Amino acid sequence: MTKLLVTGAAGHLGRAVLRHLLETSKVAATDIVAASRDPNKLADLAASGVETRTADFDDEAGLVKAFTGVDRVLIISTDELATPGKRITQHRNAVSGATKAGVKHIVYTSLPNPDKSLVTFAPDHLGTEEAIKASGVGYTILRNSWYHDNYLMGMPHNLQVGKWYTSVGTGKITTLSRDDCARAAAAALANPPAGSSILTLTGPESLTAAEIAARASAAAGKPLDVVDVTDEQLTQGLTGAGLPAFVVAMLVSADANIRAGNFEQLTGDYEMLTGRKPQTLADYFETQKAALAA
Repeated sequence: MTKLLVTGAAGHLGRAVLRHLLETSKVAATDIVAASRDPNKLADLAASGVETRTADFDDEAGLVKAFTGVDRVLIISTDELATPGKRITQHRNAVSGATKAGVKHIVYTSLPNPDKSLVTFAPDHLGTEEAIKASGVGYTILRNSWYHDNYLMGMPHNLQVGKWYTSVGTGKITTLSRDDCARAAAAALANPPAGSSILTLTGPESLTAAEIAARASAAAGKPLDVVDVTDEQLTQGLTGAGLPAFVVAMLVSADANIRAGNFEQLTGDYEMLTGRKPQTLADYFETQKAALAA
């Protein structure tokens, strides 16, 4: 019996990974451990036969306990982005905890090209990858592209006003759905590739802002014009909208990363892992018509 543990089990990605482990990868509930800082949020999983444990990334000793008796661990990156340095410390705690607990294989959710990415949190991912490699534990690192789902944060407003202000220029980006990332993570956890590997999970196409806008417009039935701005102008606009400074910096850095060509890579790694083709952005937008039109 191989014991599989998913951290961040109460979050959007963690929940989806657990669903795919049970439904798509056909892993028995008794072979799965769902771990969260607050296991009370996992009561429904416990009722279905999944073991639940406490896993607080600020508590390395507690992580060793949480990971004991587990063969493979999925470390889902935390959402601690507001405090510089906190996220990488948490991730190193998780890698150290898994190593000390005798875990045989680590699966980790990273991002594309962390060594040259301009995204503000890329150093957290690069540092975590380095910690995993140094641990001596076998690994599968999943460099997840930007989620389709991320567009739901700003695109409804853009469609409402008919304009999308962006500093990506002529840069292209390949995105895929959070659910596809979860399916791939479940597949990697249930049946990891032999040895240690780094896989970049991308959607099936690399798109410009104009092409993305056209897909959003078609799904919502509203016109949408792309307005090119500088990073400075984008910063001013997002700050004026009341977003926290760290969120503004993250969004502006993501646009700069697209402009630099660091998000346009296409691979077949998702299909290799799952045996399926990833959902296109147009198809995703079709499923989100109501949200886009809100």
